[in-house]
Amino acid sequence: MSSNPSKFEITASRQFISWLDEQKISLVFTTYQVGKIFFVGLNQGNLAAFERTLNRCMGLYATGTTLYVSTQHQIWQFENRLAAGEMSNGHDAVYLPQVSYVTGDLDIHDLVVDAQGRLLFVNTLFSCLATTDSTHSFIPLWKPAFISKIAPEDRCHLNGLAMKEGKPKYVTLVAPTDVVEGWRQRRVEGGCLLDVETNEIVLSGLSMPHSPRWYQDKLWLLNSGTGEFGYVDLNAGQFVPITFCPGYQRGLAFHHNFALIGISESRHHKTFMGLPFEEKLAAQGLKARCGIVVVDLTTGNVVHTLNIEGIVNELYDVVVLPHIRRPMAIGFQNDDIRRVLKIGNFP
Repeated sequence: MSSNPSKFEITASRQFISWLDEQKISLVFTTYQVGKIFFVGLNQGNLAAFERTLNRCMGLYATGTTLYVSTQHQIWQFENRLAAGEMSNGHDAVYLPQVSYVTGDLDIHDLVVDAQGRLLFVNTLFSCLATTDSTHSFIPLWKPAFISKIAPEDRCHLNGLAMKEGKPKYVTLVAPTDVVEGWRQRRVEGGCLLDVETNEIVLSGLSMPHSPRWYQDKLWLLNSGTGEFGYVDLNAGQFVPITFCPGYQRGLAFHHNFALIGISESRHHKTFMGLPFEEKLAAQGLKARCGIVVVDLTTGNVVHTLNIEGIVNELYDVVVLPHIRRPMAIGFQNDDIRRVLKIGNFP
């Protein structure tokens, strides 16, 4: 660990920097633990990290020039103000906050944009999928069949959303309970995957699953309680693990034939304690780590790691920014927000 826990330290495995350079990507990840969003890229062959403060930032979604971030009371829409090939102080992407949706404290987890351009999010506090609205905190769109009422009680800890062909298809939750925070008593084995279209349980017996994603004609997810990353055999109704990760998993992104997975330490949070992945690590005299692991989907091997130490010990989400080498974002605490303008064309 860092000798000074109040600092932020980021280091990478030997080939991570060259891999990032070869793939022509950069990364964004959030930590609600300290309310920070981090942009990680390269600067003259060295790892470069840029951070901004966003209170309890969690879910991320990147599409085109737009980056969405969920925070404690809002969803922020950032827009990259630089055109392709343009630079600003060594950065090839400058994300400017353009739109804010004030939702109130909904404990928003995953968020996406559907085929209609509509912003959808997992409203964990109210146990439903929802969308934004100009006159309401949210509009509920779907809830699990076993949830009897839209209430601010976090009854099942609905947390993950997988899209297929631009529509919500699968969700993950910690346990199918219909009482306030009932999921907490079934963290180890109560996890489920639900089909949004049929409202049926596709897979049960998971352990705190997160981040379902449809990619390369497979449904991938993080079985966070066991520390396993894998895919769902929908015909057999089974979870097929391909990798064990040395931390509590949340946040899953893909680039070509690689998966990027966020992992967190566990001993600082009661929700994470006593889970099977901790026992597996303890049997080898190890403790959970914080960072990002890169998994080769063909072999299941962890081929690269980004290690985080110090003040940050929990991550929530991670996204890939293709064709961007060194991104940054404009904040609200200095004069940059006054001077950075992006002017549209006459209609």
